[in-house]
Amino acid sequence: MSVEHAWFRTLSPDDRSWVGLVAQAGISALLRWYAAGAPEDDVSGELFASAPRSLAQTITLRQALDLTRTAIATVEDAVPELVDDDEQARLREAVLRYSRDVAFAAAAVYARAAEQRGGWDARLESLVVHAVVRGEADDTLASRAAELGWEEVTGVCVVVGALPRGESGPALTALRDGARRLGREALIAALGSRLVCVLGGAEDGLEDAGRLTAYFGPGPVVVGPRVPHLFAAGRSARAALSGSDACRAWVRAPRPVAADELLPERALLGEVPARRMLVDRVYRPLRDHPSSLLETVQAYLDQGTTLEATARELFLHANTVRYRLRKVADVVGLDAHTPRDAWVLQVALALGRMTDQPLRRRSG
Repeated sequence: MSVEHAWFRTLSPDDRSWVGLVAQAGISALLRWYAAGAPEDDVSGELFASAPRSLAQTITLRQALDLTRTAIATVEDAVPELVDDDEQARLREAVLRYSRDVAFAAAAVYARAAEQRGGWDARLESLVVHAVVRGEADDTLASRAAELGWEEVTGVCVVVGALPRGESGPALTALRDGARRLGREALIAALGSRLVCVLGGAEDGLEDAGRLTAYFGPGPVVVGPRVPHLFAAGRSARAALSGSDACRAWVRAPRPVAADELLPERALLGEVPARRMLVDRVYRPLRDHPSSLLETVQAYLDQGTTLEATARELFLHANTVRYRLRKVADVVGLDAHTPRDAWVLQVALALGRMTDQPLRRRSG
């Protein structure tokens, strides 16, 4: 084995010793089986029972089969020394049958190990996703993430949608395979009727989610903001889950939709971070701008988004109102002429006014 297989020489002394013991047990079992008349019964997996389970993680199935071929070839070379000439053909045929059964037994051992590992990985994956949803960025999450190979994954976002009908297992597997075909890492779990996917290695989470929407059930698919790593993914998960609840209020929402596009609806649900973001991103930049943008856009909304009526209300030329509304779009990225952006502005301005502290009257 050392001569024919370079990888065998790299094994630890303990592992080489275990391989030798398994090989000896296999040859001894072969001789006993042949002495018993080479019955038709398959070789039992007990042949590998003496080896520790960790050996299946050290040696691959391909390597195990290479060792089996080496051991069987050694036995075949020794056939003339074991039996007379008239019995050699019978022994060689028996060795071939035996080697076939040993190969099947080895495959069964590795299949069971893979199933057990797969089941453990699925449970571990579910625990990590639940921890992300709960925002538990602690040592336990770090340890579990390392077990799943996520300790160095960057560019993470959380995607939330409905769980397809039927068994959840196939749906999770299909989504995981779809993410891997995109070259993305994925941790997936079912939370009640929801399907939650933590995507890793995403440059544009919304674009990636657009290629994965077919794996979700009917209804909205919401994408949380991109964060640097798994341990910051709780923020993305909270935004995506809140957006999933709020998305029903936006009848024509795209699929998928970014959670940040649902800030007004999330604010209506009472989500404090969504309210704060609307105030910080929309209200305060307009309030603090030197060109009276806040007054202009508020009047425009109050006048039913009618340009001429706004100009009369503010005693301005219509072109001045038009110019200021263009400045609003430049400053906060919202076009007051479109119904959706007008709605976002309306909610942001209302929240901002409720947040601003009233000026205290001077005494005396």
